[in-house]
Amino acid sequence: MKARQNGALVLTMVSCLFLSACSDNDDEVTGLFPDEPEPEIWRFALEEIGGSVQDAWAQEFRRRISELSEGQVQVEIYPYGSIGTSPQLTQLVENGRVHLAFASPGHVADDIPEAGIFLLPFLFPDSDEANRRILADSELLALLQSGWQDAGLQLLDLVPEGWMIWTADRPIHSPEDFTGLRMRTMTAPLQAEVFRAWGAEPIPMPYSEVYDALQLGQVDGQSNPAFAIAEMNFHEVQSVMTVPQATRFVASVVSNRDWYRNLDDNHRQWLNAARAGMPEFIDEVQRNYNRRRLQQIRESGRITMERLTDEQRERFRDASLPARDHFLNRAGERGERILQRVQSLAVDAGAD
Repeated sequence: MKARQNGALVLTMVSCLFLSACSDNDDEVTGLFPDEPEPEIWRFALEEIGGSVQDAWAQEFRRRISELSEGQVQVEIYPYGSIGTSPQLTQLVENGRVHLAFASPGHVADDIPEAGIFLLPFLFPDSDEANRRILADSELLALLQSGWQDAGLQLLDLVPEGWMIWTADRPIHSPEDFTGLRMRTMTAPLQAEVFRAWGAEPIPMPYSEVYDALQLGQVDGQSNPAFAIAEMNFHEVQSVMTVPQATRFVASVVSNRDWYRNLDDNHRQWLNAARAGMPEFIDEVQRNYNRRRLQQIRESGRITMERLTDEQRERFRDASLPARDHFLNRAGERGERILQRVQSLAVDAGAD
């Protein structure tokens, strides 16, 4: 009996709510339902931890999208390790479960051979500004886009993250110094071919496992930009950093191809407007991050730093040339056109 009374009381309260919201003079009903629809959520997965270059890009992108859409689109950011490893993140984008992600050539080149262009050393110019112009070249982006789309992805942006630095427990001044060195590489076979050409023994390994592998002696060295070395504390378990200025780390921002194609005009406009000016923004960020983290590593006193001379770099350049043949064998005619375009742009940059 008591339960029946409670039920009647609830029904009476609900009825009163609706009646109080109505009026005999047909005034507009307010307060019952939200006037604005719930914001659309775009999920964005990173290959790096919070506070990284990729995180800076994603945070700025989130701010811009929210502002441009007046809150109609919100971006959820997932740092590395929260929903999977780098290859898993790309697969989530391909499956449409994540809308946006960073995808580095170190694993993307497994399925998109054209992405291997960013793993080839001594190809891109030393100038940050010249490099930024190359990465924004419309003809190059069109050539690259075809490979990404074949894999179910839309290539949105190329993001430079700084020069790769080698760490080990000995100086590396010549290819001979790599002999017998077990060097951690990303999973793409082309990066393994580069280090093999230099005389190292490449050991493919996920990013999250590198610190423990260095500490336990499972690998002898690794290669990453300065900010990543500092963030992951690789300098704590290595004794020498060598700056070869050979390879730039360039990541791609990708989306699901079909999701991108099905965006309506407003959403596509917001997406494009949010990306405008990002190359200049993130290039300044990566230079500041790498400069500060390099200084922090120096001040830690845990590791010594050496920089290759021009003559030493030339020896590594010559030794790495077989890797270009490997790239062309895998990437085919499209890869050859990409390589020629980058080389042409690099020559033009040197003439500026």
